[in-house]
Amino acid sequence: MRVVLIHPNYHSGGAEIAGNWPPAWVAYIAGSLKAAGFDDVHFIDAMTNDLSDAEIAARLQELQPDVVGTTAITPSIYKAERILEIAKQVVPDALGILGGVHATFMFKQVLSEAPWVDVIVRGEGEEIVVELIRAVDEGRYFQDRRRIKGLAFRDGEEIVATQAASTVKDLDGITPDWSLLEWEKYIYVPLNTRVAIPNMARGCPFTCSFCSQWKFWRDYRVRDPKAVVDEIETLVNEHGVGFFILADEEPTINKRKFTEFCNELIARRLPDKVKWGINTRVTDIMRDRNDLWLWRKAGLVHVSLGTEAAAQMKLDLFNKETKVAENREAIRLLREADIFTEAQFIVGLDNETEETLEETYRFAREWNPDLANWSMYTPWPFTPLFQELGDKVEVFDFEKYNFVTPIMKPKAMDRAALLDRVMHNYRRFYMIKALFHYPWRGTGFRRKYLLGCLRAFAKAGFARTFYDLGKVGYWGPQSKEKVDFHFDGERQMAQAQLADWEAMADRKVKAAERKAAVRAQVKAKKAELAELQAGARACGGGEQG
Repeated sequence: MRVVLIHPNYHSGGAEIAGNWPPAWVAYIAGSLKAAGFDDVHFIDAMTNDLSDAEIAARLQELQPDVVGTTAITPSIYKAERILEIAKQVVPDALGILGGVHATFMFKQVLSEAPWVDVIVRGEGEEIVVELIRAVDEGRYFQDRRRIKGLAFRDGEEIVATQAASTVKDLDGITPDWSLLEWEKYIYVPLNTRVAIPNMARGCPFTCSFCSQWKFWRDYRVRDPKAVVDEIETLVNEHGVGFFILADEEPTINKRKFTEFCNELIARRLPDKVKWGINTRVTDIMRDRNDLWLWRKAGLVHVSLGTEAAAQMKLDLFNKETKVAENREAIRLLREADIFTEAQFIVGLDNETEETLEETYRFAREWNPDLANWSMYTPWPFTPLFQELGDKVEVFDFEKYNFVTPIMKPKAMDRAALLDRVMHNYRRFYMIKALFHYPWRGTGFRRKYLLGCLRAFAKAGFARTFYDLGKVGYWGPQSKEKVDFHFDGERQMAQAQLADWEAMADRKVKAAERKAAVRAQVKAKKAELAELQAGARACGGGEQG
């Protein structure tokens, strides 16, 4: 049973600025397959190697797999669908499997627009994929597929979704196979060292309206900190990794386990060999303000904060549960602990104006983080926010849902003007940093890291890959009238997906009506009881004084 896993060749001018990122999903899926006895697993990294369709086809022709698997987030979905279309042409008898967050929630859309996708794995893939491959290997896939949990597929004209599979309860039971990756190609530009993205926890207890993490992973689970450090030690000693970013949405939620993780890194003297970064919430920084020295001692050097927006009304819209003043304080605390800070701003909401964009720049300057990012407001199509926006969503070309393309158009600005104002913020912020901040902030590691960040931005800017500026034709304020985002207007929501949403919305309405009816009944009963009690007192049944 030969399995070939392929990472789609999708590029945008966002996170790639800092380097080439190793696709961790491959290691976790391959590790689970090999633990189950399926050791003929191969990996094609089409993204890092920038492979063309013809090159992917040639590799598949050479390998002749029984199964071809790929994954996709929303912007890479068309590239992933194309991989399985190529596989169907080159190795028609191979089963084409698609996983990932987009396909999990948008399986009716995917199976409508890409009928050559044989089966979709919905949710966490490690356990589902093993059961699926075992069924294929034993020749019983087609007769058993409706009984395998966590799948979606076409059966004639019918789109079938089997019962949802449970989440992986024993995360420490997964042993990722990192050996499949081409480690010499995964470089973190600021430090010019190999980078990894291990996983400490899955899920998130918060329900930000624009996010998918809490929907995909469902329940929040944390691994044994010692097991995570075992994995990091392997990455450092066997694969030469010098920097890692925890894949978790917020690894600091469980303070006890995060502290254990830091202490374990220190006990093994790993901070001498590897530095690392995390994403987390402002509220956790405020909570753990007295422990930041421990984080830094454990090798944590970079914290990306979801400050999200400078205007408090925007924070409320996103359900962030934070206050603007706390953003400033969290950045100050991290700076005092010698941890580099990156402030994330979401821009491009319906009420965005040149004045509100200027406000985000003013806050970025006042808060003085080491780095600042202005990300375009991008409602994932499977989040509550997307469906609430309704007709305000005009672009259904999911390839552009990459946080650098303005999917939503503010009332007071066109998309080109929005891009121009965001670039204006970037130019001013990093010009000041380059001239007056990075070259003069300390010596040794701090100066090296900050100059490395500047080098990463300069490299992306020179290549015109930053924010996809080269693709859209933006060269500065003088070119904004000619900017073209190349939206594919033929991309639309599939009827099957719309029908599913309408049914879901109808169920929500009916559920709300039932709750309201129950509340009304309870209220009526209480009123009736109160009336009876009042009548009883009036007939002499009241308490005597």
